[in-house]
This record gives sequence, structure tokens and C-alpha cells, in this order.
Amino acid sequence: MASEIAFQATGIEKSFPGVKALKGVSLTLKTHSIHALLGENGAGKSTLIKIITGVHHPDAGRLILEGQEVHFASPREAIAHRVGVVHQERNLIPRFSVAENIHLEQLGASLLKPVDYANLNKQAARWLEALGLDIDPRTPVSRLSVAKMQLVEIAKALSLRSRVLLLDEPTASLTPSETDLLFSFLRKLRDSGASLLFVSHKLEEAQELCDSVTVLRDGSNACESRPMEGLGRQDIVRLMIGRAEGDGGWRKRDTPPGVPPAIELKNVETSLGHANVNLHVRKGEIVGLYGLVGAGRTELAKCILGQFPLTAGTVEIDGKPAKIRSVGEALHIHRVGYVSEDRKGEGLVLMHSVLGNAGITVWRPLSALLGFLTDRLVRHKVTPYIEKLEVKTPSLAQTVANLSGGNQQKISVAKWLAAGVKILLVDEPSVGIDIKTKAYLHDLLRELADNGTAILLITSDMPEMILLADRILVMNDYRLQGQLINDGSYAGMSEGIMNLIHRSEAA
Repeated sequence: MASEIAFQATGIEKSFPGVKALKGVSLTLKTHSIHALLGENGAGKSTLIKIITGVHHPDAGRLILEGQEVHFASPREAIAHRVGVVHQERNLIPRFSVAENIHLEQLGASLLKPVDYANLNKQAARWLEALGLDIDPRTPVSRLSVAKMQLVEIAKALSLRSRVLLLDEPTASLTPSETDLLFSFLRKLRDSGASLLFVSHKLEEAQELCDSVTVLRDGSNACESRPMEGLGRQDIVRLMIGRAEGDGGWRKRDTPPGVPPAIELKNVETSLGHANVNLHVRKGEIVGLYGLVGAGRTELAKCILGQFPLTAGTVEIDGKPAKIRSVGEALHIHRVGYVSEDRKGEGLVLMHSVLGNAGITVWRPLSALLGFLTDRLVRHKVTPYIEKLEVKTPSLAQTVANLSGGNQQKISVAKWLAAGVKILLVDEPSVGIDIKTKAYLHDLLRELADNGTAILLITSDMPEMILLADRILVMNDYRLQGQLINDGSYAGMSEGIMNLIHRSEAA
């Protein structure tokens, strides 16, 4: 297959208030090729994608599409030139159906014409089938899991038949089997002549899928459009962070015998369909809750927090029954925190400041204690945690939406540290963050557990689960299927986990 240059960005510069995001960045995309764009959070990857797709306009530099310089005034113009994108942030309308979201551009272009919903659903079903998705196209997006929303985003981009397709963390919420299916489809697109730009913090995925790579570090090129062949993981890590990767391996953690559960679920059933759920997490313990997409793990966490009611059974905190009716009650009465998998939709208020987001959990106790509340008091409370987590921000007044995904995730963790929770539910903590931040969060979770925090860890990242958890509970179809004591052996533990899942499916 002969490859030609499909797209070039040369000398791109972009600044935001207090931040020089891009400093003369360049990359080249070829036809019949999948190109990786790698770098730490804050390196400039998402900013570059938003410039290529017309969301932002560059301060300097050129964009060249198939030999012609282009200036996209808006994302719609980029789409008209068949430059498609799957952003890290979801851009779906929850009350619209899957089919309506996939064909949103067509609906917008034909406001004066009646919509042929039968054809709309038929075309959407074709793209869903191509991705191996068993979803009724008439289903409202609000009823989908986060992972299925991500796959619908991908189907939406594919339906535009883009010549250049940019994918920003497309596998962040996907299971390994869903990722394999997506990769198979992306390879077919590449072989048909498309040019794909793939952004991921999962280096193994980039090495497996991509033909070439551009690495950004601190808003500049660490390497530009280099062949992936011959580059090892440590080579890429050095380009990304300027040094080799640290150890960060599994270590056995011993919870002293006789330590009582900090939180325990007894014979719990929920309005969402959970049945006979029994689990406990002791003080100082990290318990993993693993399952495939749709297993009911995130939903169980939200039931614990009172967002959905229990229909049977009890939740006990420190051995006493606890009737939790809201996240506020969970925090202020029982000192239970929740790091949401959807940090942009649930974990943070993007248009508020760093201080406002990190301090939201301490407003009530501070005002109750002192009778008044000032920014100075909140700043005094949260600054140590912002510094401890090494959040990169010009100031605490910076709008959270202007920060990288990794720094946003650090803030979503910092607010619970500031509140001094003793039980922490952590849902997909490393989605969309770089390897350095991921390692830092792993160390932080271990440190919290070592200091007595009870942690229930929900993650679709099996290596992460095996790296961190002391015990691993497996859930499928809203029921617990069994428990494994983690011995740190990836081969043995992953086989045991999948055996429990498949055993339940065969039952």
C-alpha cells in the first residue's frame, strides 16, 4: 500500500491565560496509516486535536489537508472537510436516541424536512453492528453506561466517513474485548486508505496498533512522526517524561488480623437489579471490584451512596446500620467519599475554579465549626492537598476546564482528601491520565490504605486491579460471582477473574 501525506500541522502555537499550551508543534499523518500522539497530561495533545478540528484557532502555524492549507472556523467546517474526531469528553445529547446522536449532523442539516426515522435507525444499526454493539438504536443515550456512550461516540465519528479521523482516548472506558473489536475495525479503516490519529495513555495499545508516533512534552515536540517499529516502552517513556519509568510494582500488603470492616454490605438488593450482594472492606484494605461493562459495579457504588434505593439488606458503617440517602449524607455523616468515573459530568464543576472544586467538600464542616466561611479558610484547608498531588495550575483561581485531564483527576481526588474521608469508593481512577500521574495515584491509594482508609476500587483495567487490590471480588450481571486473594501474579489472577465471569455466564 502506497502511503501519501494526508494531513500536516506545522509550527502550531497556542496560548491560554497563564498557559503556553503549544510551542511550535508539528506532525504528519499519512494515508493507510495509524499515527500515535503521546505525551503526559498537559503536554498539549488535546489542545492540538481541538485546533485540528476547529474547536480552537492556532496563534501561529499552518494546517495542510491533502496539500491545501485549511482554516477551520468551527468543528462543522472540519466535518465538512471529512475530518472527524472522537473527543475525550463525550459530546452526546442524553435525551436523544442513539440513532439521533449518531446522525446529529444530518438532523441539523435538514431541519425543514421530515426525519425518516426508519432509515435513520437502520443506518445507525449498521454502524453499531460494525463495532459489535448490541444496542437498540432507539435507546436514549441517558440509559447507556459510560463505556457504551464512548462506543456510540466512535460510531458517530465513523458514520461521517472521515478521511482523517482523530481518536482522543477512545479505549479509556472499554474492556479488553471491546478494545480488540475496535482495533480490528480501525485496522480495516486504515487498510481502506484512511488516516487515523490515535491518542492514548496506554502505551501497549499504541505500540500494538500504530505505525508511527509523535510525542509531545511540555507543549513541544519530543519526537515528530517517527516510525513506531524499533521503539520500546522505555524509549517512549523517556521521550514523554525525560527519564525511564519507575518501578511501581505489586507489593503484598498485610491487613492486621481482627481488623473490623469499615463498610459491609449484607444481603443487599437494589432497585437497579443487584441481588444477594455481600461484601466488606476493612480499615486499611484495598478491595477490588472487577467485572465487564454492564456488570453493575458503578451502579452498586451509587446505591451505597444513596443515589438509588436498596430494596433489601443493609449497609453497615463501623458495624452499625447506615441509611444513606445522598452523597452529602455519605460524606458528612459517615465520611464516605466517591471518586466518580465521570469526573467531567459528576466529579467536577468544569466552569468553576480549582479552589471551588477542591473545597466543595469542606465548606459545610468549616462553616459549621467557625460560623462563617471565606476563601482564605478554604484555601488554607485544600492547598496542602493540591500541593501534595502536584496539580499543575497557574493559580487556585484557574477554571478547571482549562486544565489537563490528569490535573482534573487529581483535583477530584484532592477534594476527598481535604474532607478526611475514612472510606473511599474509587471508580476508574486512571481513565484518561498519563503514566506518571497514574503511578502517582497508585502510590497515593496505597498510602491512604496504609494509613487506615478503607478503599473499594472499581476498575476495568485488569493490570491496575492486580497491581493494587488485596482481594478481588468479581461481579457479573449485578451479582457477585466470587472472590480471589491477590498474589500479584498477572497470569494466574487474570485467568481466575475471567473463569469466574465465564462460569457465571454458563450457569
